[in-house]
Amino acid sequence: MDTNTTFLAVTAMSVGVFHTLAGPDHYLPFVAMSKTRGWSMMKTIQVVIACGLGHVLSSVLIGFIGIGAGIAVREVEWFEGVRGNIAAWLLFLFGVLYTLWAVVQIARNRHHHHHEISEKRKMTFWILFTIFLFGPCEPLIPILMYPAAQNNGMALVLITGIFTVATVGTMILTVVTLLRGLSLVKMHVLERYQHFMAGSALAICGAGILFLGL
Repeated sequence: MDTNTTFLAVTAMSVGVFHTLAGPDHYLPFVAMSKTRGWSMMKTIQVVIACGLGHVLSSVLIGFIGIGAGIAVREVEWFEGVRGNIAAWLLFLFGVLYTLWAVVQIARNRHHHHHEISEKRKMTFWILFTIFLFGPCEPLIPILMYPAAQNNGMALVLITGIFTVATVGTMILTVVTLLRGLSLVKMHVLERYQHFMAGSALAICGAGILFLGL
């Protein structure tokens, strides 16, 4: 491995970890939905892996298309920005709608049957997956993929692989750590409002991306 590829590999690992930790939207939605939907830890990890791979590999695919077609990096970045706005709006609207639904349930003090809960769990997964599929990995294409492609094809595959493992792995570790921490906190008084708090957290994440550039 030459010096340039080694440098890009270390950069890919670092960027994968820090860009994930810096974006609460990479882990808070899973923590919120896991707690409110009663997912097991294994189920939560499976959802994180599926969404994380969709998140990264959609950008990888676009990067490969851009490199193969000789498209300028700024044009690919523009397209990724459009995808990012769509994902942020989806997350924000999902959070707002979920919060409104929670308010109605609190007012009605309604209890769902098992079948209804099961169906909503499935729907929640596909909503999250769609949001992450649209969500781009902003630093991946311009900082890692295009420079790696200037070396050779193997370097490009290596760098994208390292970034993928670093990003998804950090998502898993962060979600598991937060859930373990929350399990130590007794919040029985707030259980009635857990859906409201989850929806609010999702809406705040989406709003932070849209209006604060987080």
